[in-house]
Amino acid sequence: MIILAATPIGNLGDVSRRLVEVLENAEVVVAEDTRTTQRLLQALQIANRPRLIALHDHNEKQKAAELADLAVETDVVVVSDAGMPAISDPGYGLVAAAVERGVTVTAIPGPSAVLMALSISGLPTDRFTFEGFLPRKPGERRSALRALADERRTMVFFESPARLASALADMGSAFGDDRRIAVCRELTKFYEEVRRGTAGDLAEWAAQGVKGEIVVVVEGAPRRAASADDALAQVQRLVASGIRLKDACAEVAAATGLSSRDLYQAALAARAEGPS
Repeated sequence: MIILAATPIGNLGDVSRRLVEVLENAEVVVAEDTRTTQRLLQALQIANRPRLIALHDHNEKQKAAELADLAVETDVVVVSDAGMPAISDPGYGLVAAAVERGVTVTAIPGPSAVLMALSISGLPTDRFTFEGFLPRKPGERRSALRALADERRTMVFFESPARLASALADMGSAFGDDRRIAVCRELTKFYEEVRRGTAGDLAEWAAQGVKGEIVVVVEGAPRRAASADDALAQVQRLVASGIRLKDACAEVAAATGLSSRDLYQAALAARAEGPS
């Protein structure tokens, strides 16, 4: 069995009793950094000394199959340096290899910087997308942000303190300086801080220098205003592509803020009139 085990993102008090029990009995622990995991075992006063195997970005492709085969014979506990393995951390390749072999995969849930930042951001939480780290090169980062300009879900990013100011400035260019953003820093740690404001304001603040682990939560794009005629045309295009009229009206209504019922009635009327 593969057991993905979430570890603290800062505060050791967030360790669950279940995580301690699993680590106390583990024979094999796969770790992003074995030194970090050794320090965690010591901090938790765990006397067990499991076999530690390193799994990181540079060796996961080579080690995944081997570790999945090992999990056929014994439980393999997988930890990252902080948070849940496989979420912007090593683990996905191993899980995919295990699933391919029919090996059971489970998880010990726990601390998550993504979900904590989202929940305290003050931005909509009903629909969101996790985008991980933006590209390091400025041109690639700007291109990635432009591709997200129409994303209506709340977006969550990881970012390094050294690139935070430039990333926020690029968000202002791609999304508009008035787009609401929350910068969450050092979550669960002593210096935990949440800065909320617009892209323009926060870029100016970050330019003064920021330290620590950073999560950036960005408001989704607002609904675009659309005329009734344009919305009806969108509905008709969706129907022509094979989507049911009712579903097409609901989709366009959600995107434009117009009434789904009114769109439905307009589409039926247009259909009855036939081509002009």
